Order: sequence, then C-alpha cells, then structure tokens
Amino acid sequence: MDRSSPQPIPLLLLLLLSGLLFFIGLGSMGLTDRDEGRNAEAGREMFASGDFVTPTFNGELRVAKPVFVYWLMTMSYHVFGVNEFAARFPSALFGVALIVMHYLFLTRLRGPTVGLYGALMLLLNIEVLALGRMAITDSVLIFFTTLSLYSFWLGLHEPGAGRHWMWGFYVGMALATLTKGPVGFAVPLITAILYLVATRRWQLFWDRGVPLAGTLLFFILAGPWYTAMFLIHGDAYTSEAKVHTVGRFLAPMEGHGVGWWFYFPVLLLGFYPWSSFLPAGLYRAYVSWREFRSEQTQGVAPSVSVTAEGSQDELDWFMGVWIVGVFIFFSLSSTRLPHYIGPLFPACAILAASYWTQGLQDPSTKGLRASIHLLTGVGYLLAIGFAGAPALFAKFSGKMVKEFPLATQFDLGPGPYVGAMIVLLAMGLVGYFGLNDEKRGLAFGAAGGALASVFLLAVLAIVPGLNRYAIAPPQELAYAAGLNLEPKDQLIAFGTTRPSFAFYARRTLSFIPSNELDRLRTALGKDGRTMILLPEYLRETLPQEAAGFQPILKRHGFLLLSNQPVVASPQGADAGIPQPAKTLRH
Repeated sequence: MDRSSPQPIPLLLLLLLSGLLFFIGLGSMGLTDRDEGRNAEAGREMFASGDFVTPTFNGELRVAKPVFVYWLMTMSYHVFGVNEFAARFPSALFGVALIVMHYLFLTRLRGPTVGLYGALMLLLNIEVLALGRMAITDSVLIFFTTLSLYSFWLGLHEPGAGRHWMWGFYVGMALATLTKGPVGFAVPLITAILYLVATRRWQLFWDRGVPLAGTLLFFILAGPWYTAMFLIHGDAYTSEAKVHTVGRFLAPMEGHGVGWWFYFPVLLLGFYPWSSFLPAGLYRAYVSWREFRSEQTQGVAPSVSVTAEGSQDELDWFMGVWIVGVFIFFSLSSTRLPHYIGPLFPACAILAASYWTQGLQDPSTKGLRASIHLLTGVGYLLAIGFAGAPALFAKFSGKMVKEFPLATQFDLGPGPYVGAMIVLLAMGLVGYFGLNDEKRGLAFGAAGGALASVFLLAVLAIVPGLNRYAIAPPQELAYAAGLNLEPKDQLIAFGTTRPSFAFYARRTLSFIPSNELDRLRTALGKDGRTMILLPEYLRETLPQEAAGFQPILKRHGFLLLSNQPVVASPQGADAGIPQPAKTLRH
C-alpha cells in the first residue's frame, strides 16, 4: 500500500478553490423552497426556543429529518446571526471538509497525483457544488457516510494499530443517522457487506472490525436523541417518522416518483464531466475482480496480489461495489430525487481518477478514447442546451406564473449564451488534447476549468436576476409583515405556500392554498391585525371578507395586504410601496 504524505501546496490550493466555489455569494440568494425553507426555519425555531431535542417547523413537530443539521444551524445562527449565509454555512463547511478528507485519504493510498485528481473531480461537478451551497442535509450526510467508509477501509487494511481507524466506521454511521435517518447507516452497511461478500474477508472484519463494541458505540451516539423523541412525543413521532423513512421508500412522496431509470441521467450529468470515465473504470475494476475470484476458485496463485493490507486493484473493487450498491438501493426506492445519490460521488471520484491516471501513464488503456468522445459529446449537447435555454424559458414561462408571477416578463440575459461558448471552446480543447497521447493531461484542465467557469458564471451573473425577480420578492414581503405583527396577530400566505416565508417573517403562518376559500374566510373572521401575502393575480379571487384589506407593499408580482395600514418596510425595499400608508415602526 502506497502511504504517501499530502503535499502542502496542492492542499492549500484545494482549500482555496473549494472555499471559493462553496462560499462565494453563499448568502446572496434567498432560500429556495421547499427543503431549504423548511430546514432553515426549523433551525431558527430551535435557535429561538432553546429546545435542542424537538425540531419544529411553523410551530409544529418536524420529523422528516433528524436533529444534527438543526444543531449545526443553531450554532451557525449564534455566530453569524439568522440569515441565509448562516443557514447554508454548515453545508459549505462540510463540503470543504469532504474535499480535504478525500484528498488526504486518496493521497495516502494512491499518491499525490491520484489524490489531487480525485479531489478535483469530487469538487468540480454540479451535484457536489450545489449540495454544498444549500441549507439541506445532504452535504453533511455525504461527509459522514464517506468518513465511515474510508475509516472502514483503513481499519481493515492498515497494519498494526491502524485497526483503530475502524471506530470511525461506527462514529460516521451514527452521525450520518442523526443527520438523515436510516440512510445514514444503510449506505455504509450496504457497501461494507457487498465488499466483504465479494472478497470473502469476513474473518478479517471479525478480527479487526470490533463489530460488537462498534455496534454499541453506534447506539450510544445515535440512540439517545431517537429515544428522547419517542419518550417525549410517542406515537406522534413514530408514526410520522415511519412515513418519512419506510413510507418514502415504498411509495412516492410529494410527486417525486420517477421511473427506475432516473438516476442514470442524474449520475451522467450530476458528475459530469468525470462521469464519462465511470463505465470504463467500473468495467476495469470488474475484470480485475473476476480474474482474482476465478484464480482463487481454481486454487492457483492469483495474478492480483491481495494481502491483509489490500491491493491497488482491491480499492477499485471497493469503490465499484460502493457505486453499484448505493445506486441500486436508491433506484429501488419509490421516491427519487437527484440529490439522493450524492453519497456515491466520492467513490465515483476515486474510480474515475484512478482510471484517468492509468490512461495518462498507458495511452493504450482500454476505453480511454471512447471516454473522451463521450465527454465531448455530452458537452456539445449541454452547450446546445445552454444556448436554447432562453428560448425554452420564454416558451414555457406562462406555466410558471403560479410560483413566479413575472415569469413572462423576465429573460435569462446573455449568461446562457456565454456559458454555451465556454463549453464549446472547452470541448474543442478536450477533444484536441484528450485524443493526443502526449498532451492528454491538458484535457483535464480544460474540462475542469470549463465546469468551474460556468458554475461561477451562474452564481455571479444568472442567479442574482432570478433571485431578484423570482425568489426574493415574496420573502421581502414576509419579512416586512414580521416586523409589524405581534405574536397574537395573523399572517396568511394565500396561494403560494413557500416554507421560507416562516423563516423571513420569524413567526408562524397560516398557509392556505388558493382553492381553500372557506378556510380563508374562517381565518379572516378572527379579530385583530391580519396580513395576507399573495401573488398579485390572485387578489381578484379573494372572498368578500377581504374587501377591506389594503395593499401595503408590492414586489414584482406579489402583494402584502393588511386590514390596518401600518408597515415597517425592509431596508432598501421602498420601491413599489403604495402611497400613502407607510409608517415605520421599530
């Protein structure tokens, strides 16, 4: 086993690059709905209440996710205040930590060259970058499942006292389970079991894996919170938790039931451009394992040297079963979302980096040229997609007005065309360098540089416009309402039930769909101050009971109505306020 030390300069560059891509503009966009809004508000309510056991959203018990991310958000709110940056900070921090851990692990096993390629591949893909910039559980989950499996490998194969790495296998599983429930232990266990079956290393695991003590440690770390929730909330917790775990696996939830094939394009595009190396890398690992098993069955000395410390090829086998096992597990689930397969991306990065490095050393590596053609072919299709995005947006904008009232008046600007030009240029360079045996290494820089450039272009040039016109307007109105309403007053979100409204209003809301007018009439019958936040086009559908409500604030297709014309507006949000009726209250 090649135990190489990490090099300080590549490590520093990885820290700077990952910090830039994860943190630049992190708090400049409003929270997206629905998961970001729910999670950030649940963390805020925990921060405000001081109850670190029971997560709530909008004042009601929230059991869709366990507690660990809310603990992280609460600490972040203490440091940075309650804002979008603080809500997303844990994800970005764990994103950077994942890249560093990945580099250290791979450098230790395969040397600094493969370690750097693998770390850059894990960083420079759309899925990992996106998950590390969102106030959701997945970035933290991926870190802990990866920590668990890297610890499993090191504990099993490091000589002597290296067996103590195995404790990280159980600690990582426990913290992953506290982050996202059963999937936190399912991913490491599926991978570990498949690997032990494939290599017949059960006795080695029993000798070095401390299974009994490790299982006890897992329950000591993960068990207390689940036990406390059961003791405090009883069936109210267990029944809802079952719906969001077993129920989510057995039946589609919230309309997320896509076909079994769903994760093939997700992996291809989410891990692009490095996904083009996965088919050949997986096949190469399978052939190596099959040869080993055949020779082992025939009782001859295997051509692949496998000792107690493992082998170069065996690490590829481990990554292969990690990818295949997790991919099949999530494909069997009835509820499918793009970010669910995030925990297999570290294994993808190792397998792709190993294959790419082998191709640089041996130009005759099987499948290498086909992989380059696949990379460039998908890239050209993406460039066409970027160039066509403005036209497609204009064509289908009429169907977006329910959530984005000004969709028909908004355009994406020149950003998509610039992105298309960057990708086209990069694919030309990738094809030129990648098919040249002497200059192939430069293709990596062209592909990675294009990915980083397009991502930064989106963050700095495209997202601000979408935020200003589509995401932020109703959130500004929710914030303004929260400034003026007392706890006994009422805020109604009518026809646009975005969870982030509760985060910005800093209070509980009544979310009422546009087709539930009877419920709205009942709410309007209550005494005291009431405000209604709604898309402007729905104002004509309000019942007679709302006839006395006056517009207080207006933002890009959204209205805030009140039965009392007094408002404190958020800073910098004076435009569009109806006059007269503006009285600041601090």
